[in-house]
Order: sequence, then structure tokens, then C-alpha cells
Amino acid sequence: MSNTIPKMKCLIIDDEPLARFHLKELADQIDFLSVEGTCATALEADTKVKETEIDLLFLDINMPYLTGLEFLEQLENPPLCILTTAYSEYALEGFRLQVVDYLLKPIAFNRFYQAVNKAQQQFIISEKLKKNTPLDDPFLYVRQSDSFIKVSWVDILYIESMQNYTKLHFKNKSLIIHQTMKAIEESLPSDHFFRIHKSYLINITHIDMISGGRLFINKIELPISRTRKEELLNQVVYKKLISK
Repeated sequence: MSNTIPKMKCLIIDDEPLARFHLKELADQIDFLSVEGTCATALEADTKVKETEIDLLFLDINMPYLTGLEFLEQLENPPLCILTTAYSEYALEGFRLQVVDYLLKPIAFNRFYQAVNKAQQQFIISEKLKKNTPLDDPFLYVRQSDSFIKVSWVDILYIESMQNYTKLHFKNKSLIIHQTMKAIEESLPSDHFFRIHKSYLINITHIDMISGGRLFINKIELPISRTRKEELLNQVVYKKLISK
């Protein structure tokens, strides 16, 4: 692995002590993984994820109080995730939540290795996009069936998450593409785009008004999550506020 790409910081979440031990033992064999901790519950993991920068979750599904899927769904900006479970019926739900892979217990090393390599490839793309944000070139290409349509990110008003698809909203049109919100967010300049909600990424240059927990773009009302509102005000509004 290139020296410019850091190790992936991992968190293992499983209510079974032997399962946590086994996953850590597997992860310790991979040189591009760094296990930052293990958690017995999703509630414990929630605190860890908020306090520590985590790149990859190994997440059990069946846990007391809060299931792995419930935990993943409520995260504002979830890390990459590999689900670990003894039950195959959750595979479709995992796909909806855009997980990297789905490992059935007992987990063999070869399947673990395949899964973490998939995660590393996504992580490398993410890291490269962060360092090479296309600020000078406003154009992107989006796939529509067998065609490639050239668009300018400057003209994107906001982006809406639709499970495994995203919808790009422009002033007079919209485009649906097969791409995750996380991947789209990482490919766009962070000083122009801001995630106001789990389902919405907005182009801050097109904001017309912010009022309470709502934001208006091109007369469209969008919700601002409670956890993102203060950061939006600090990063976007207060810096350009001319009246007290």
C-alpha cells in the first residue's frame, strides 16, 4: 500500500466476547488495518464513533437495546461498514444501508480478507478525492443508461439520497444516478457543499434563506438536522453575517 494512504482505523462491535476476539485476531493480520477498539453494544460504539475518527466498522447485527442496523441507520456520516452476523436474511437490509460487505459467522479468513480489501479500495478512492478536489474544474460526468452527461457542480442546487441512488437537483432538471451519497459528497469540493441532513447535501452558494430547522433553495424547503444546524451556522452563515 502506498505510504500516502494511512491505515484504516477500525472499530469492532459485537456483544459476544469470542466474536470480538476472533475479529480482532483476523484484523491484526492485515497491515493496512488498525483496530482502535472493541465494543460490546451499539450504545458503547455510538460514543466511540463520536469521539474517535473511525474509517471502518465491523458491526454485528443482533445486539441488545440497539441493533447494528438501527445503530448504522442513525449515524449522520457513517464510516465504511462490514456487517458480521450469523443470519443471512439481513443481507438485503445491509445493501440498502450501503455496507461494504456482509460476512456470515463463523468468518473464515479468506472471506474476511476479501471484504477488507473491498473496504480498502473504497477508502483509497475517498482519500485521493479528499486530496484532489476538483476546485479548478467545475465539470463532472454522470452516467445515464449508456450515455455520459456533462454537468457543472456549480449548477447543482442540492443532492438527495435515495437509498442506493442519489438525485442531483438543478434549477430546471434533476438526474438520478447510481451512486451513494457518501461517494458523491467526497467527490465534490467541501467548501461549496455541506451535508445538512442524512438525506441532503446542499450547494451553499444557492441558499436563499435559513429559518429554524429549515433551509430554502430555489423555493424548495429542506430539513436541517439538529446536529448539523450549529455547524452550518458557524461554517457558512456567521462568517458572512453583516448584521447582528
